[in-house]
Amino acid sequence: MPTSSSRLRRCLQVFAVLQWVFSFLGLAQVCLAVLLLLLQGRAWILAVLYLAWLYGDRDTPRTGGRRSAWVRNWAIWRHFRDYFPISLVKTTELDPSHNYLFGLHPHGVLVIGAFSNFCTEATGFSRIFPGLCPHLLMLPCWFHLPFFRDYIMCSGLVSSSKASAAHLLSRPGGGQVAVVAVGGPLESLEAKPGALSLRIRNQKGFVKLALEYGASLVPVFSFGENELFQQFPNPPGSWVRRAQEALQRLLSVALPLFHGRLGLLLPFRKPIYTVVGAPIPVQRSPRPSRAQVDALHALYIEQLTRLFEEHKARYGVPAEQHLVLT
Repeated sequence: MPTSSSRLRRCLQVFAVLQWVFSFLGLAQVCLAVLLLLLQGRAWILAVLYLAWLYGDRDTPRTGGRRSAWVRNWAIWRHFRDYFPISLVKTTELDPSHNYLFGLHPHGVLVIGAFSNFCTEATGFSRIFPGLCPHLLMLPCWFHLPFFRDYIMCSGLVSSSKASAAHLLSRPGGGQVAVVAVGGPLESLEAKPGALSLRIRNQKGFVKLALEYGASLVPVFSFGENELFQQFPNPPGSWVRRAQEALQRLLSVALPLFHGRLGLLLPFRKPIYTVVGAPIPVQRSPRPSRAQVDALHALYIEQLTRLFEEHKARYGVPAEQHLVLT
């Protein structure tokens, strides 16, 4: 029978996850509402001053953001980690004198593994990879939202625009890591228990970027990421999928219809193991040819597949299951 201390720990874990899900899905709208209320009230001058400052600060999400070691080390992130739990697995040393582009797979519904591993210190990124500074790339639209954009930048989130990634990968002295969810928002529509489908065949922009700046490519696979939520049936060609894809083209964000425990937005307690593979050295080519991009893309897929196959048995994937690359 669970003790009172274990029950308290589990309650804290549930709270940590729920507040994060709210932050991901609803905090931006709340922040916008707060600004509108300030503009209509007696504190309107504060809102105007903030907006003036915001205009002057508009380039920060594209120039490395404004991370906070204090926020990244909040105790709540350790409860968040322990809910699943989430682990960061190193397969080889990474030289901190180089810059890296991590290709993250799969996207999952809410990129939970990526957030815990690269936007907090809960799994010990700085200890496991000393000298490296990770930045998770997020859609630029989120950085136009007042207050919310300042909060997410504290964790190391930056814009996914090309200028933002270029800023990181061109930094002299190395030590910068740009983390890209290669499959993009559309891949979240395939994030279901047992799914191993990755959108990568036509995703070559990240490879071209690595070539342009000579950044080493590192395949990263999060085992368990797709096990956290169920989705409303949306097979390709169905009216649900067509509507989701149309909305994604309109809004830039995908809208998976998902649920977790008890039919709510609380994810299932399933372990996530984020395995960081070996780097692929990249020779800088400021204007890479199509042949160069295709060759490096093929090598990346080969290394990603090898990473998955070498580790799948350890993390509960049956031997007969393989990646489905689309």
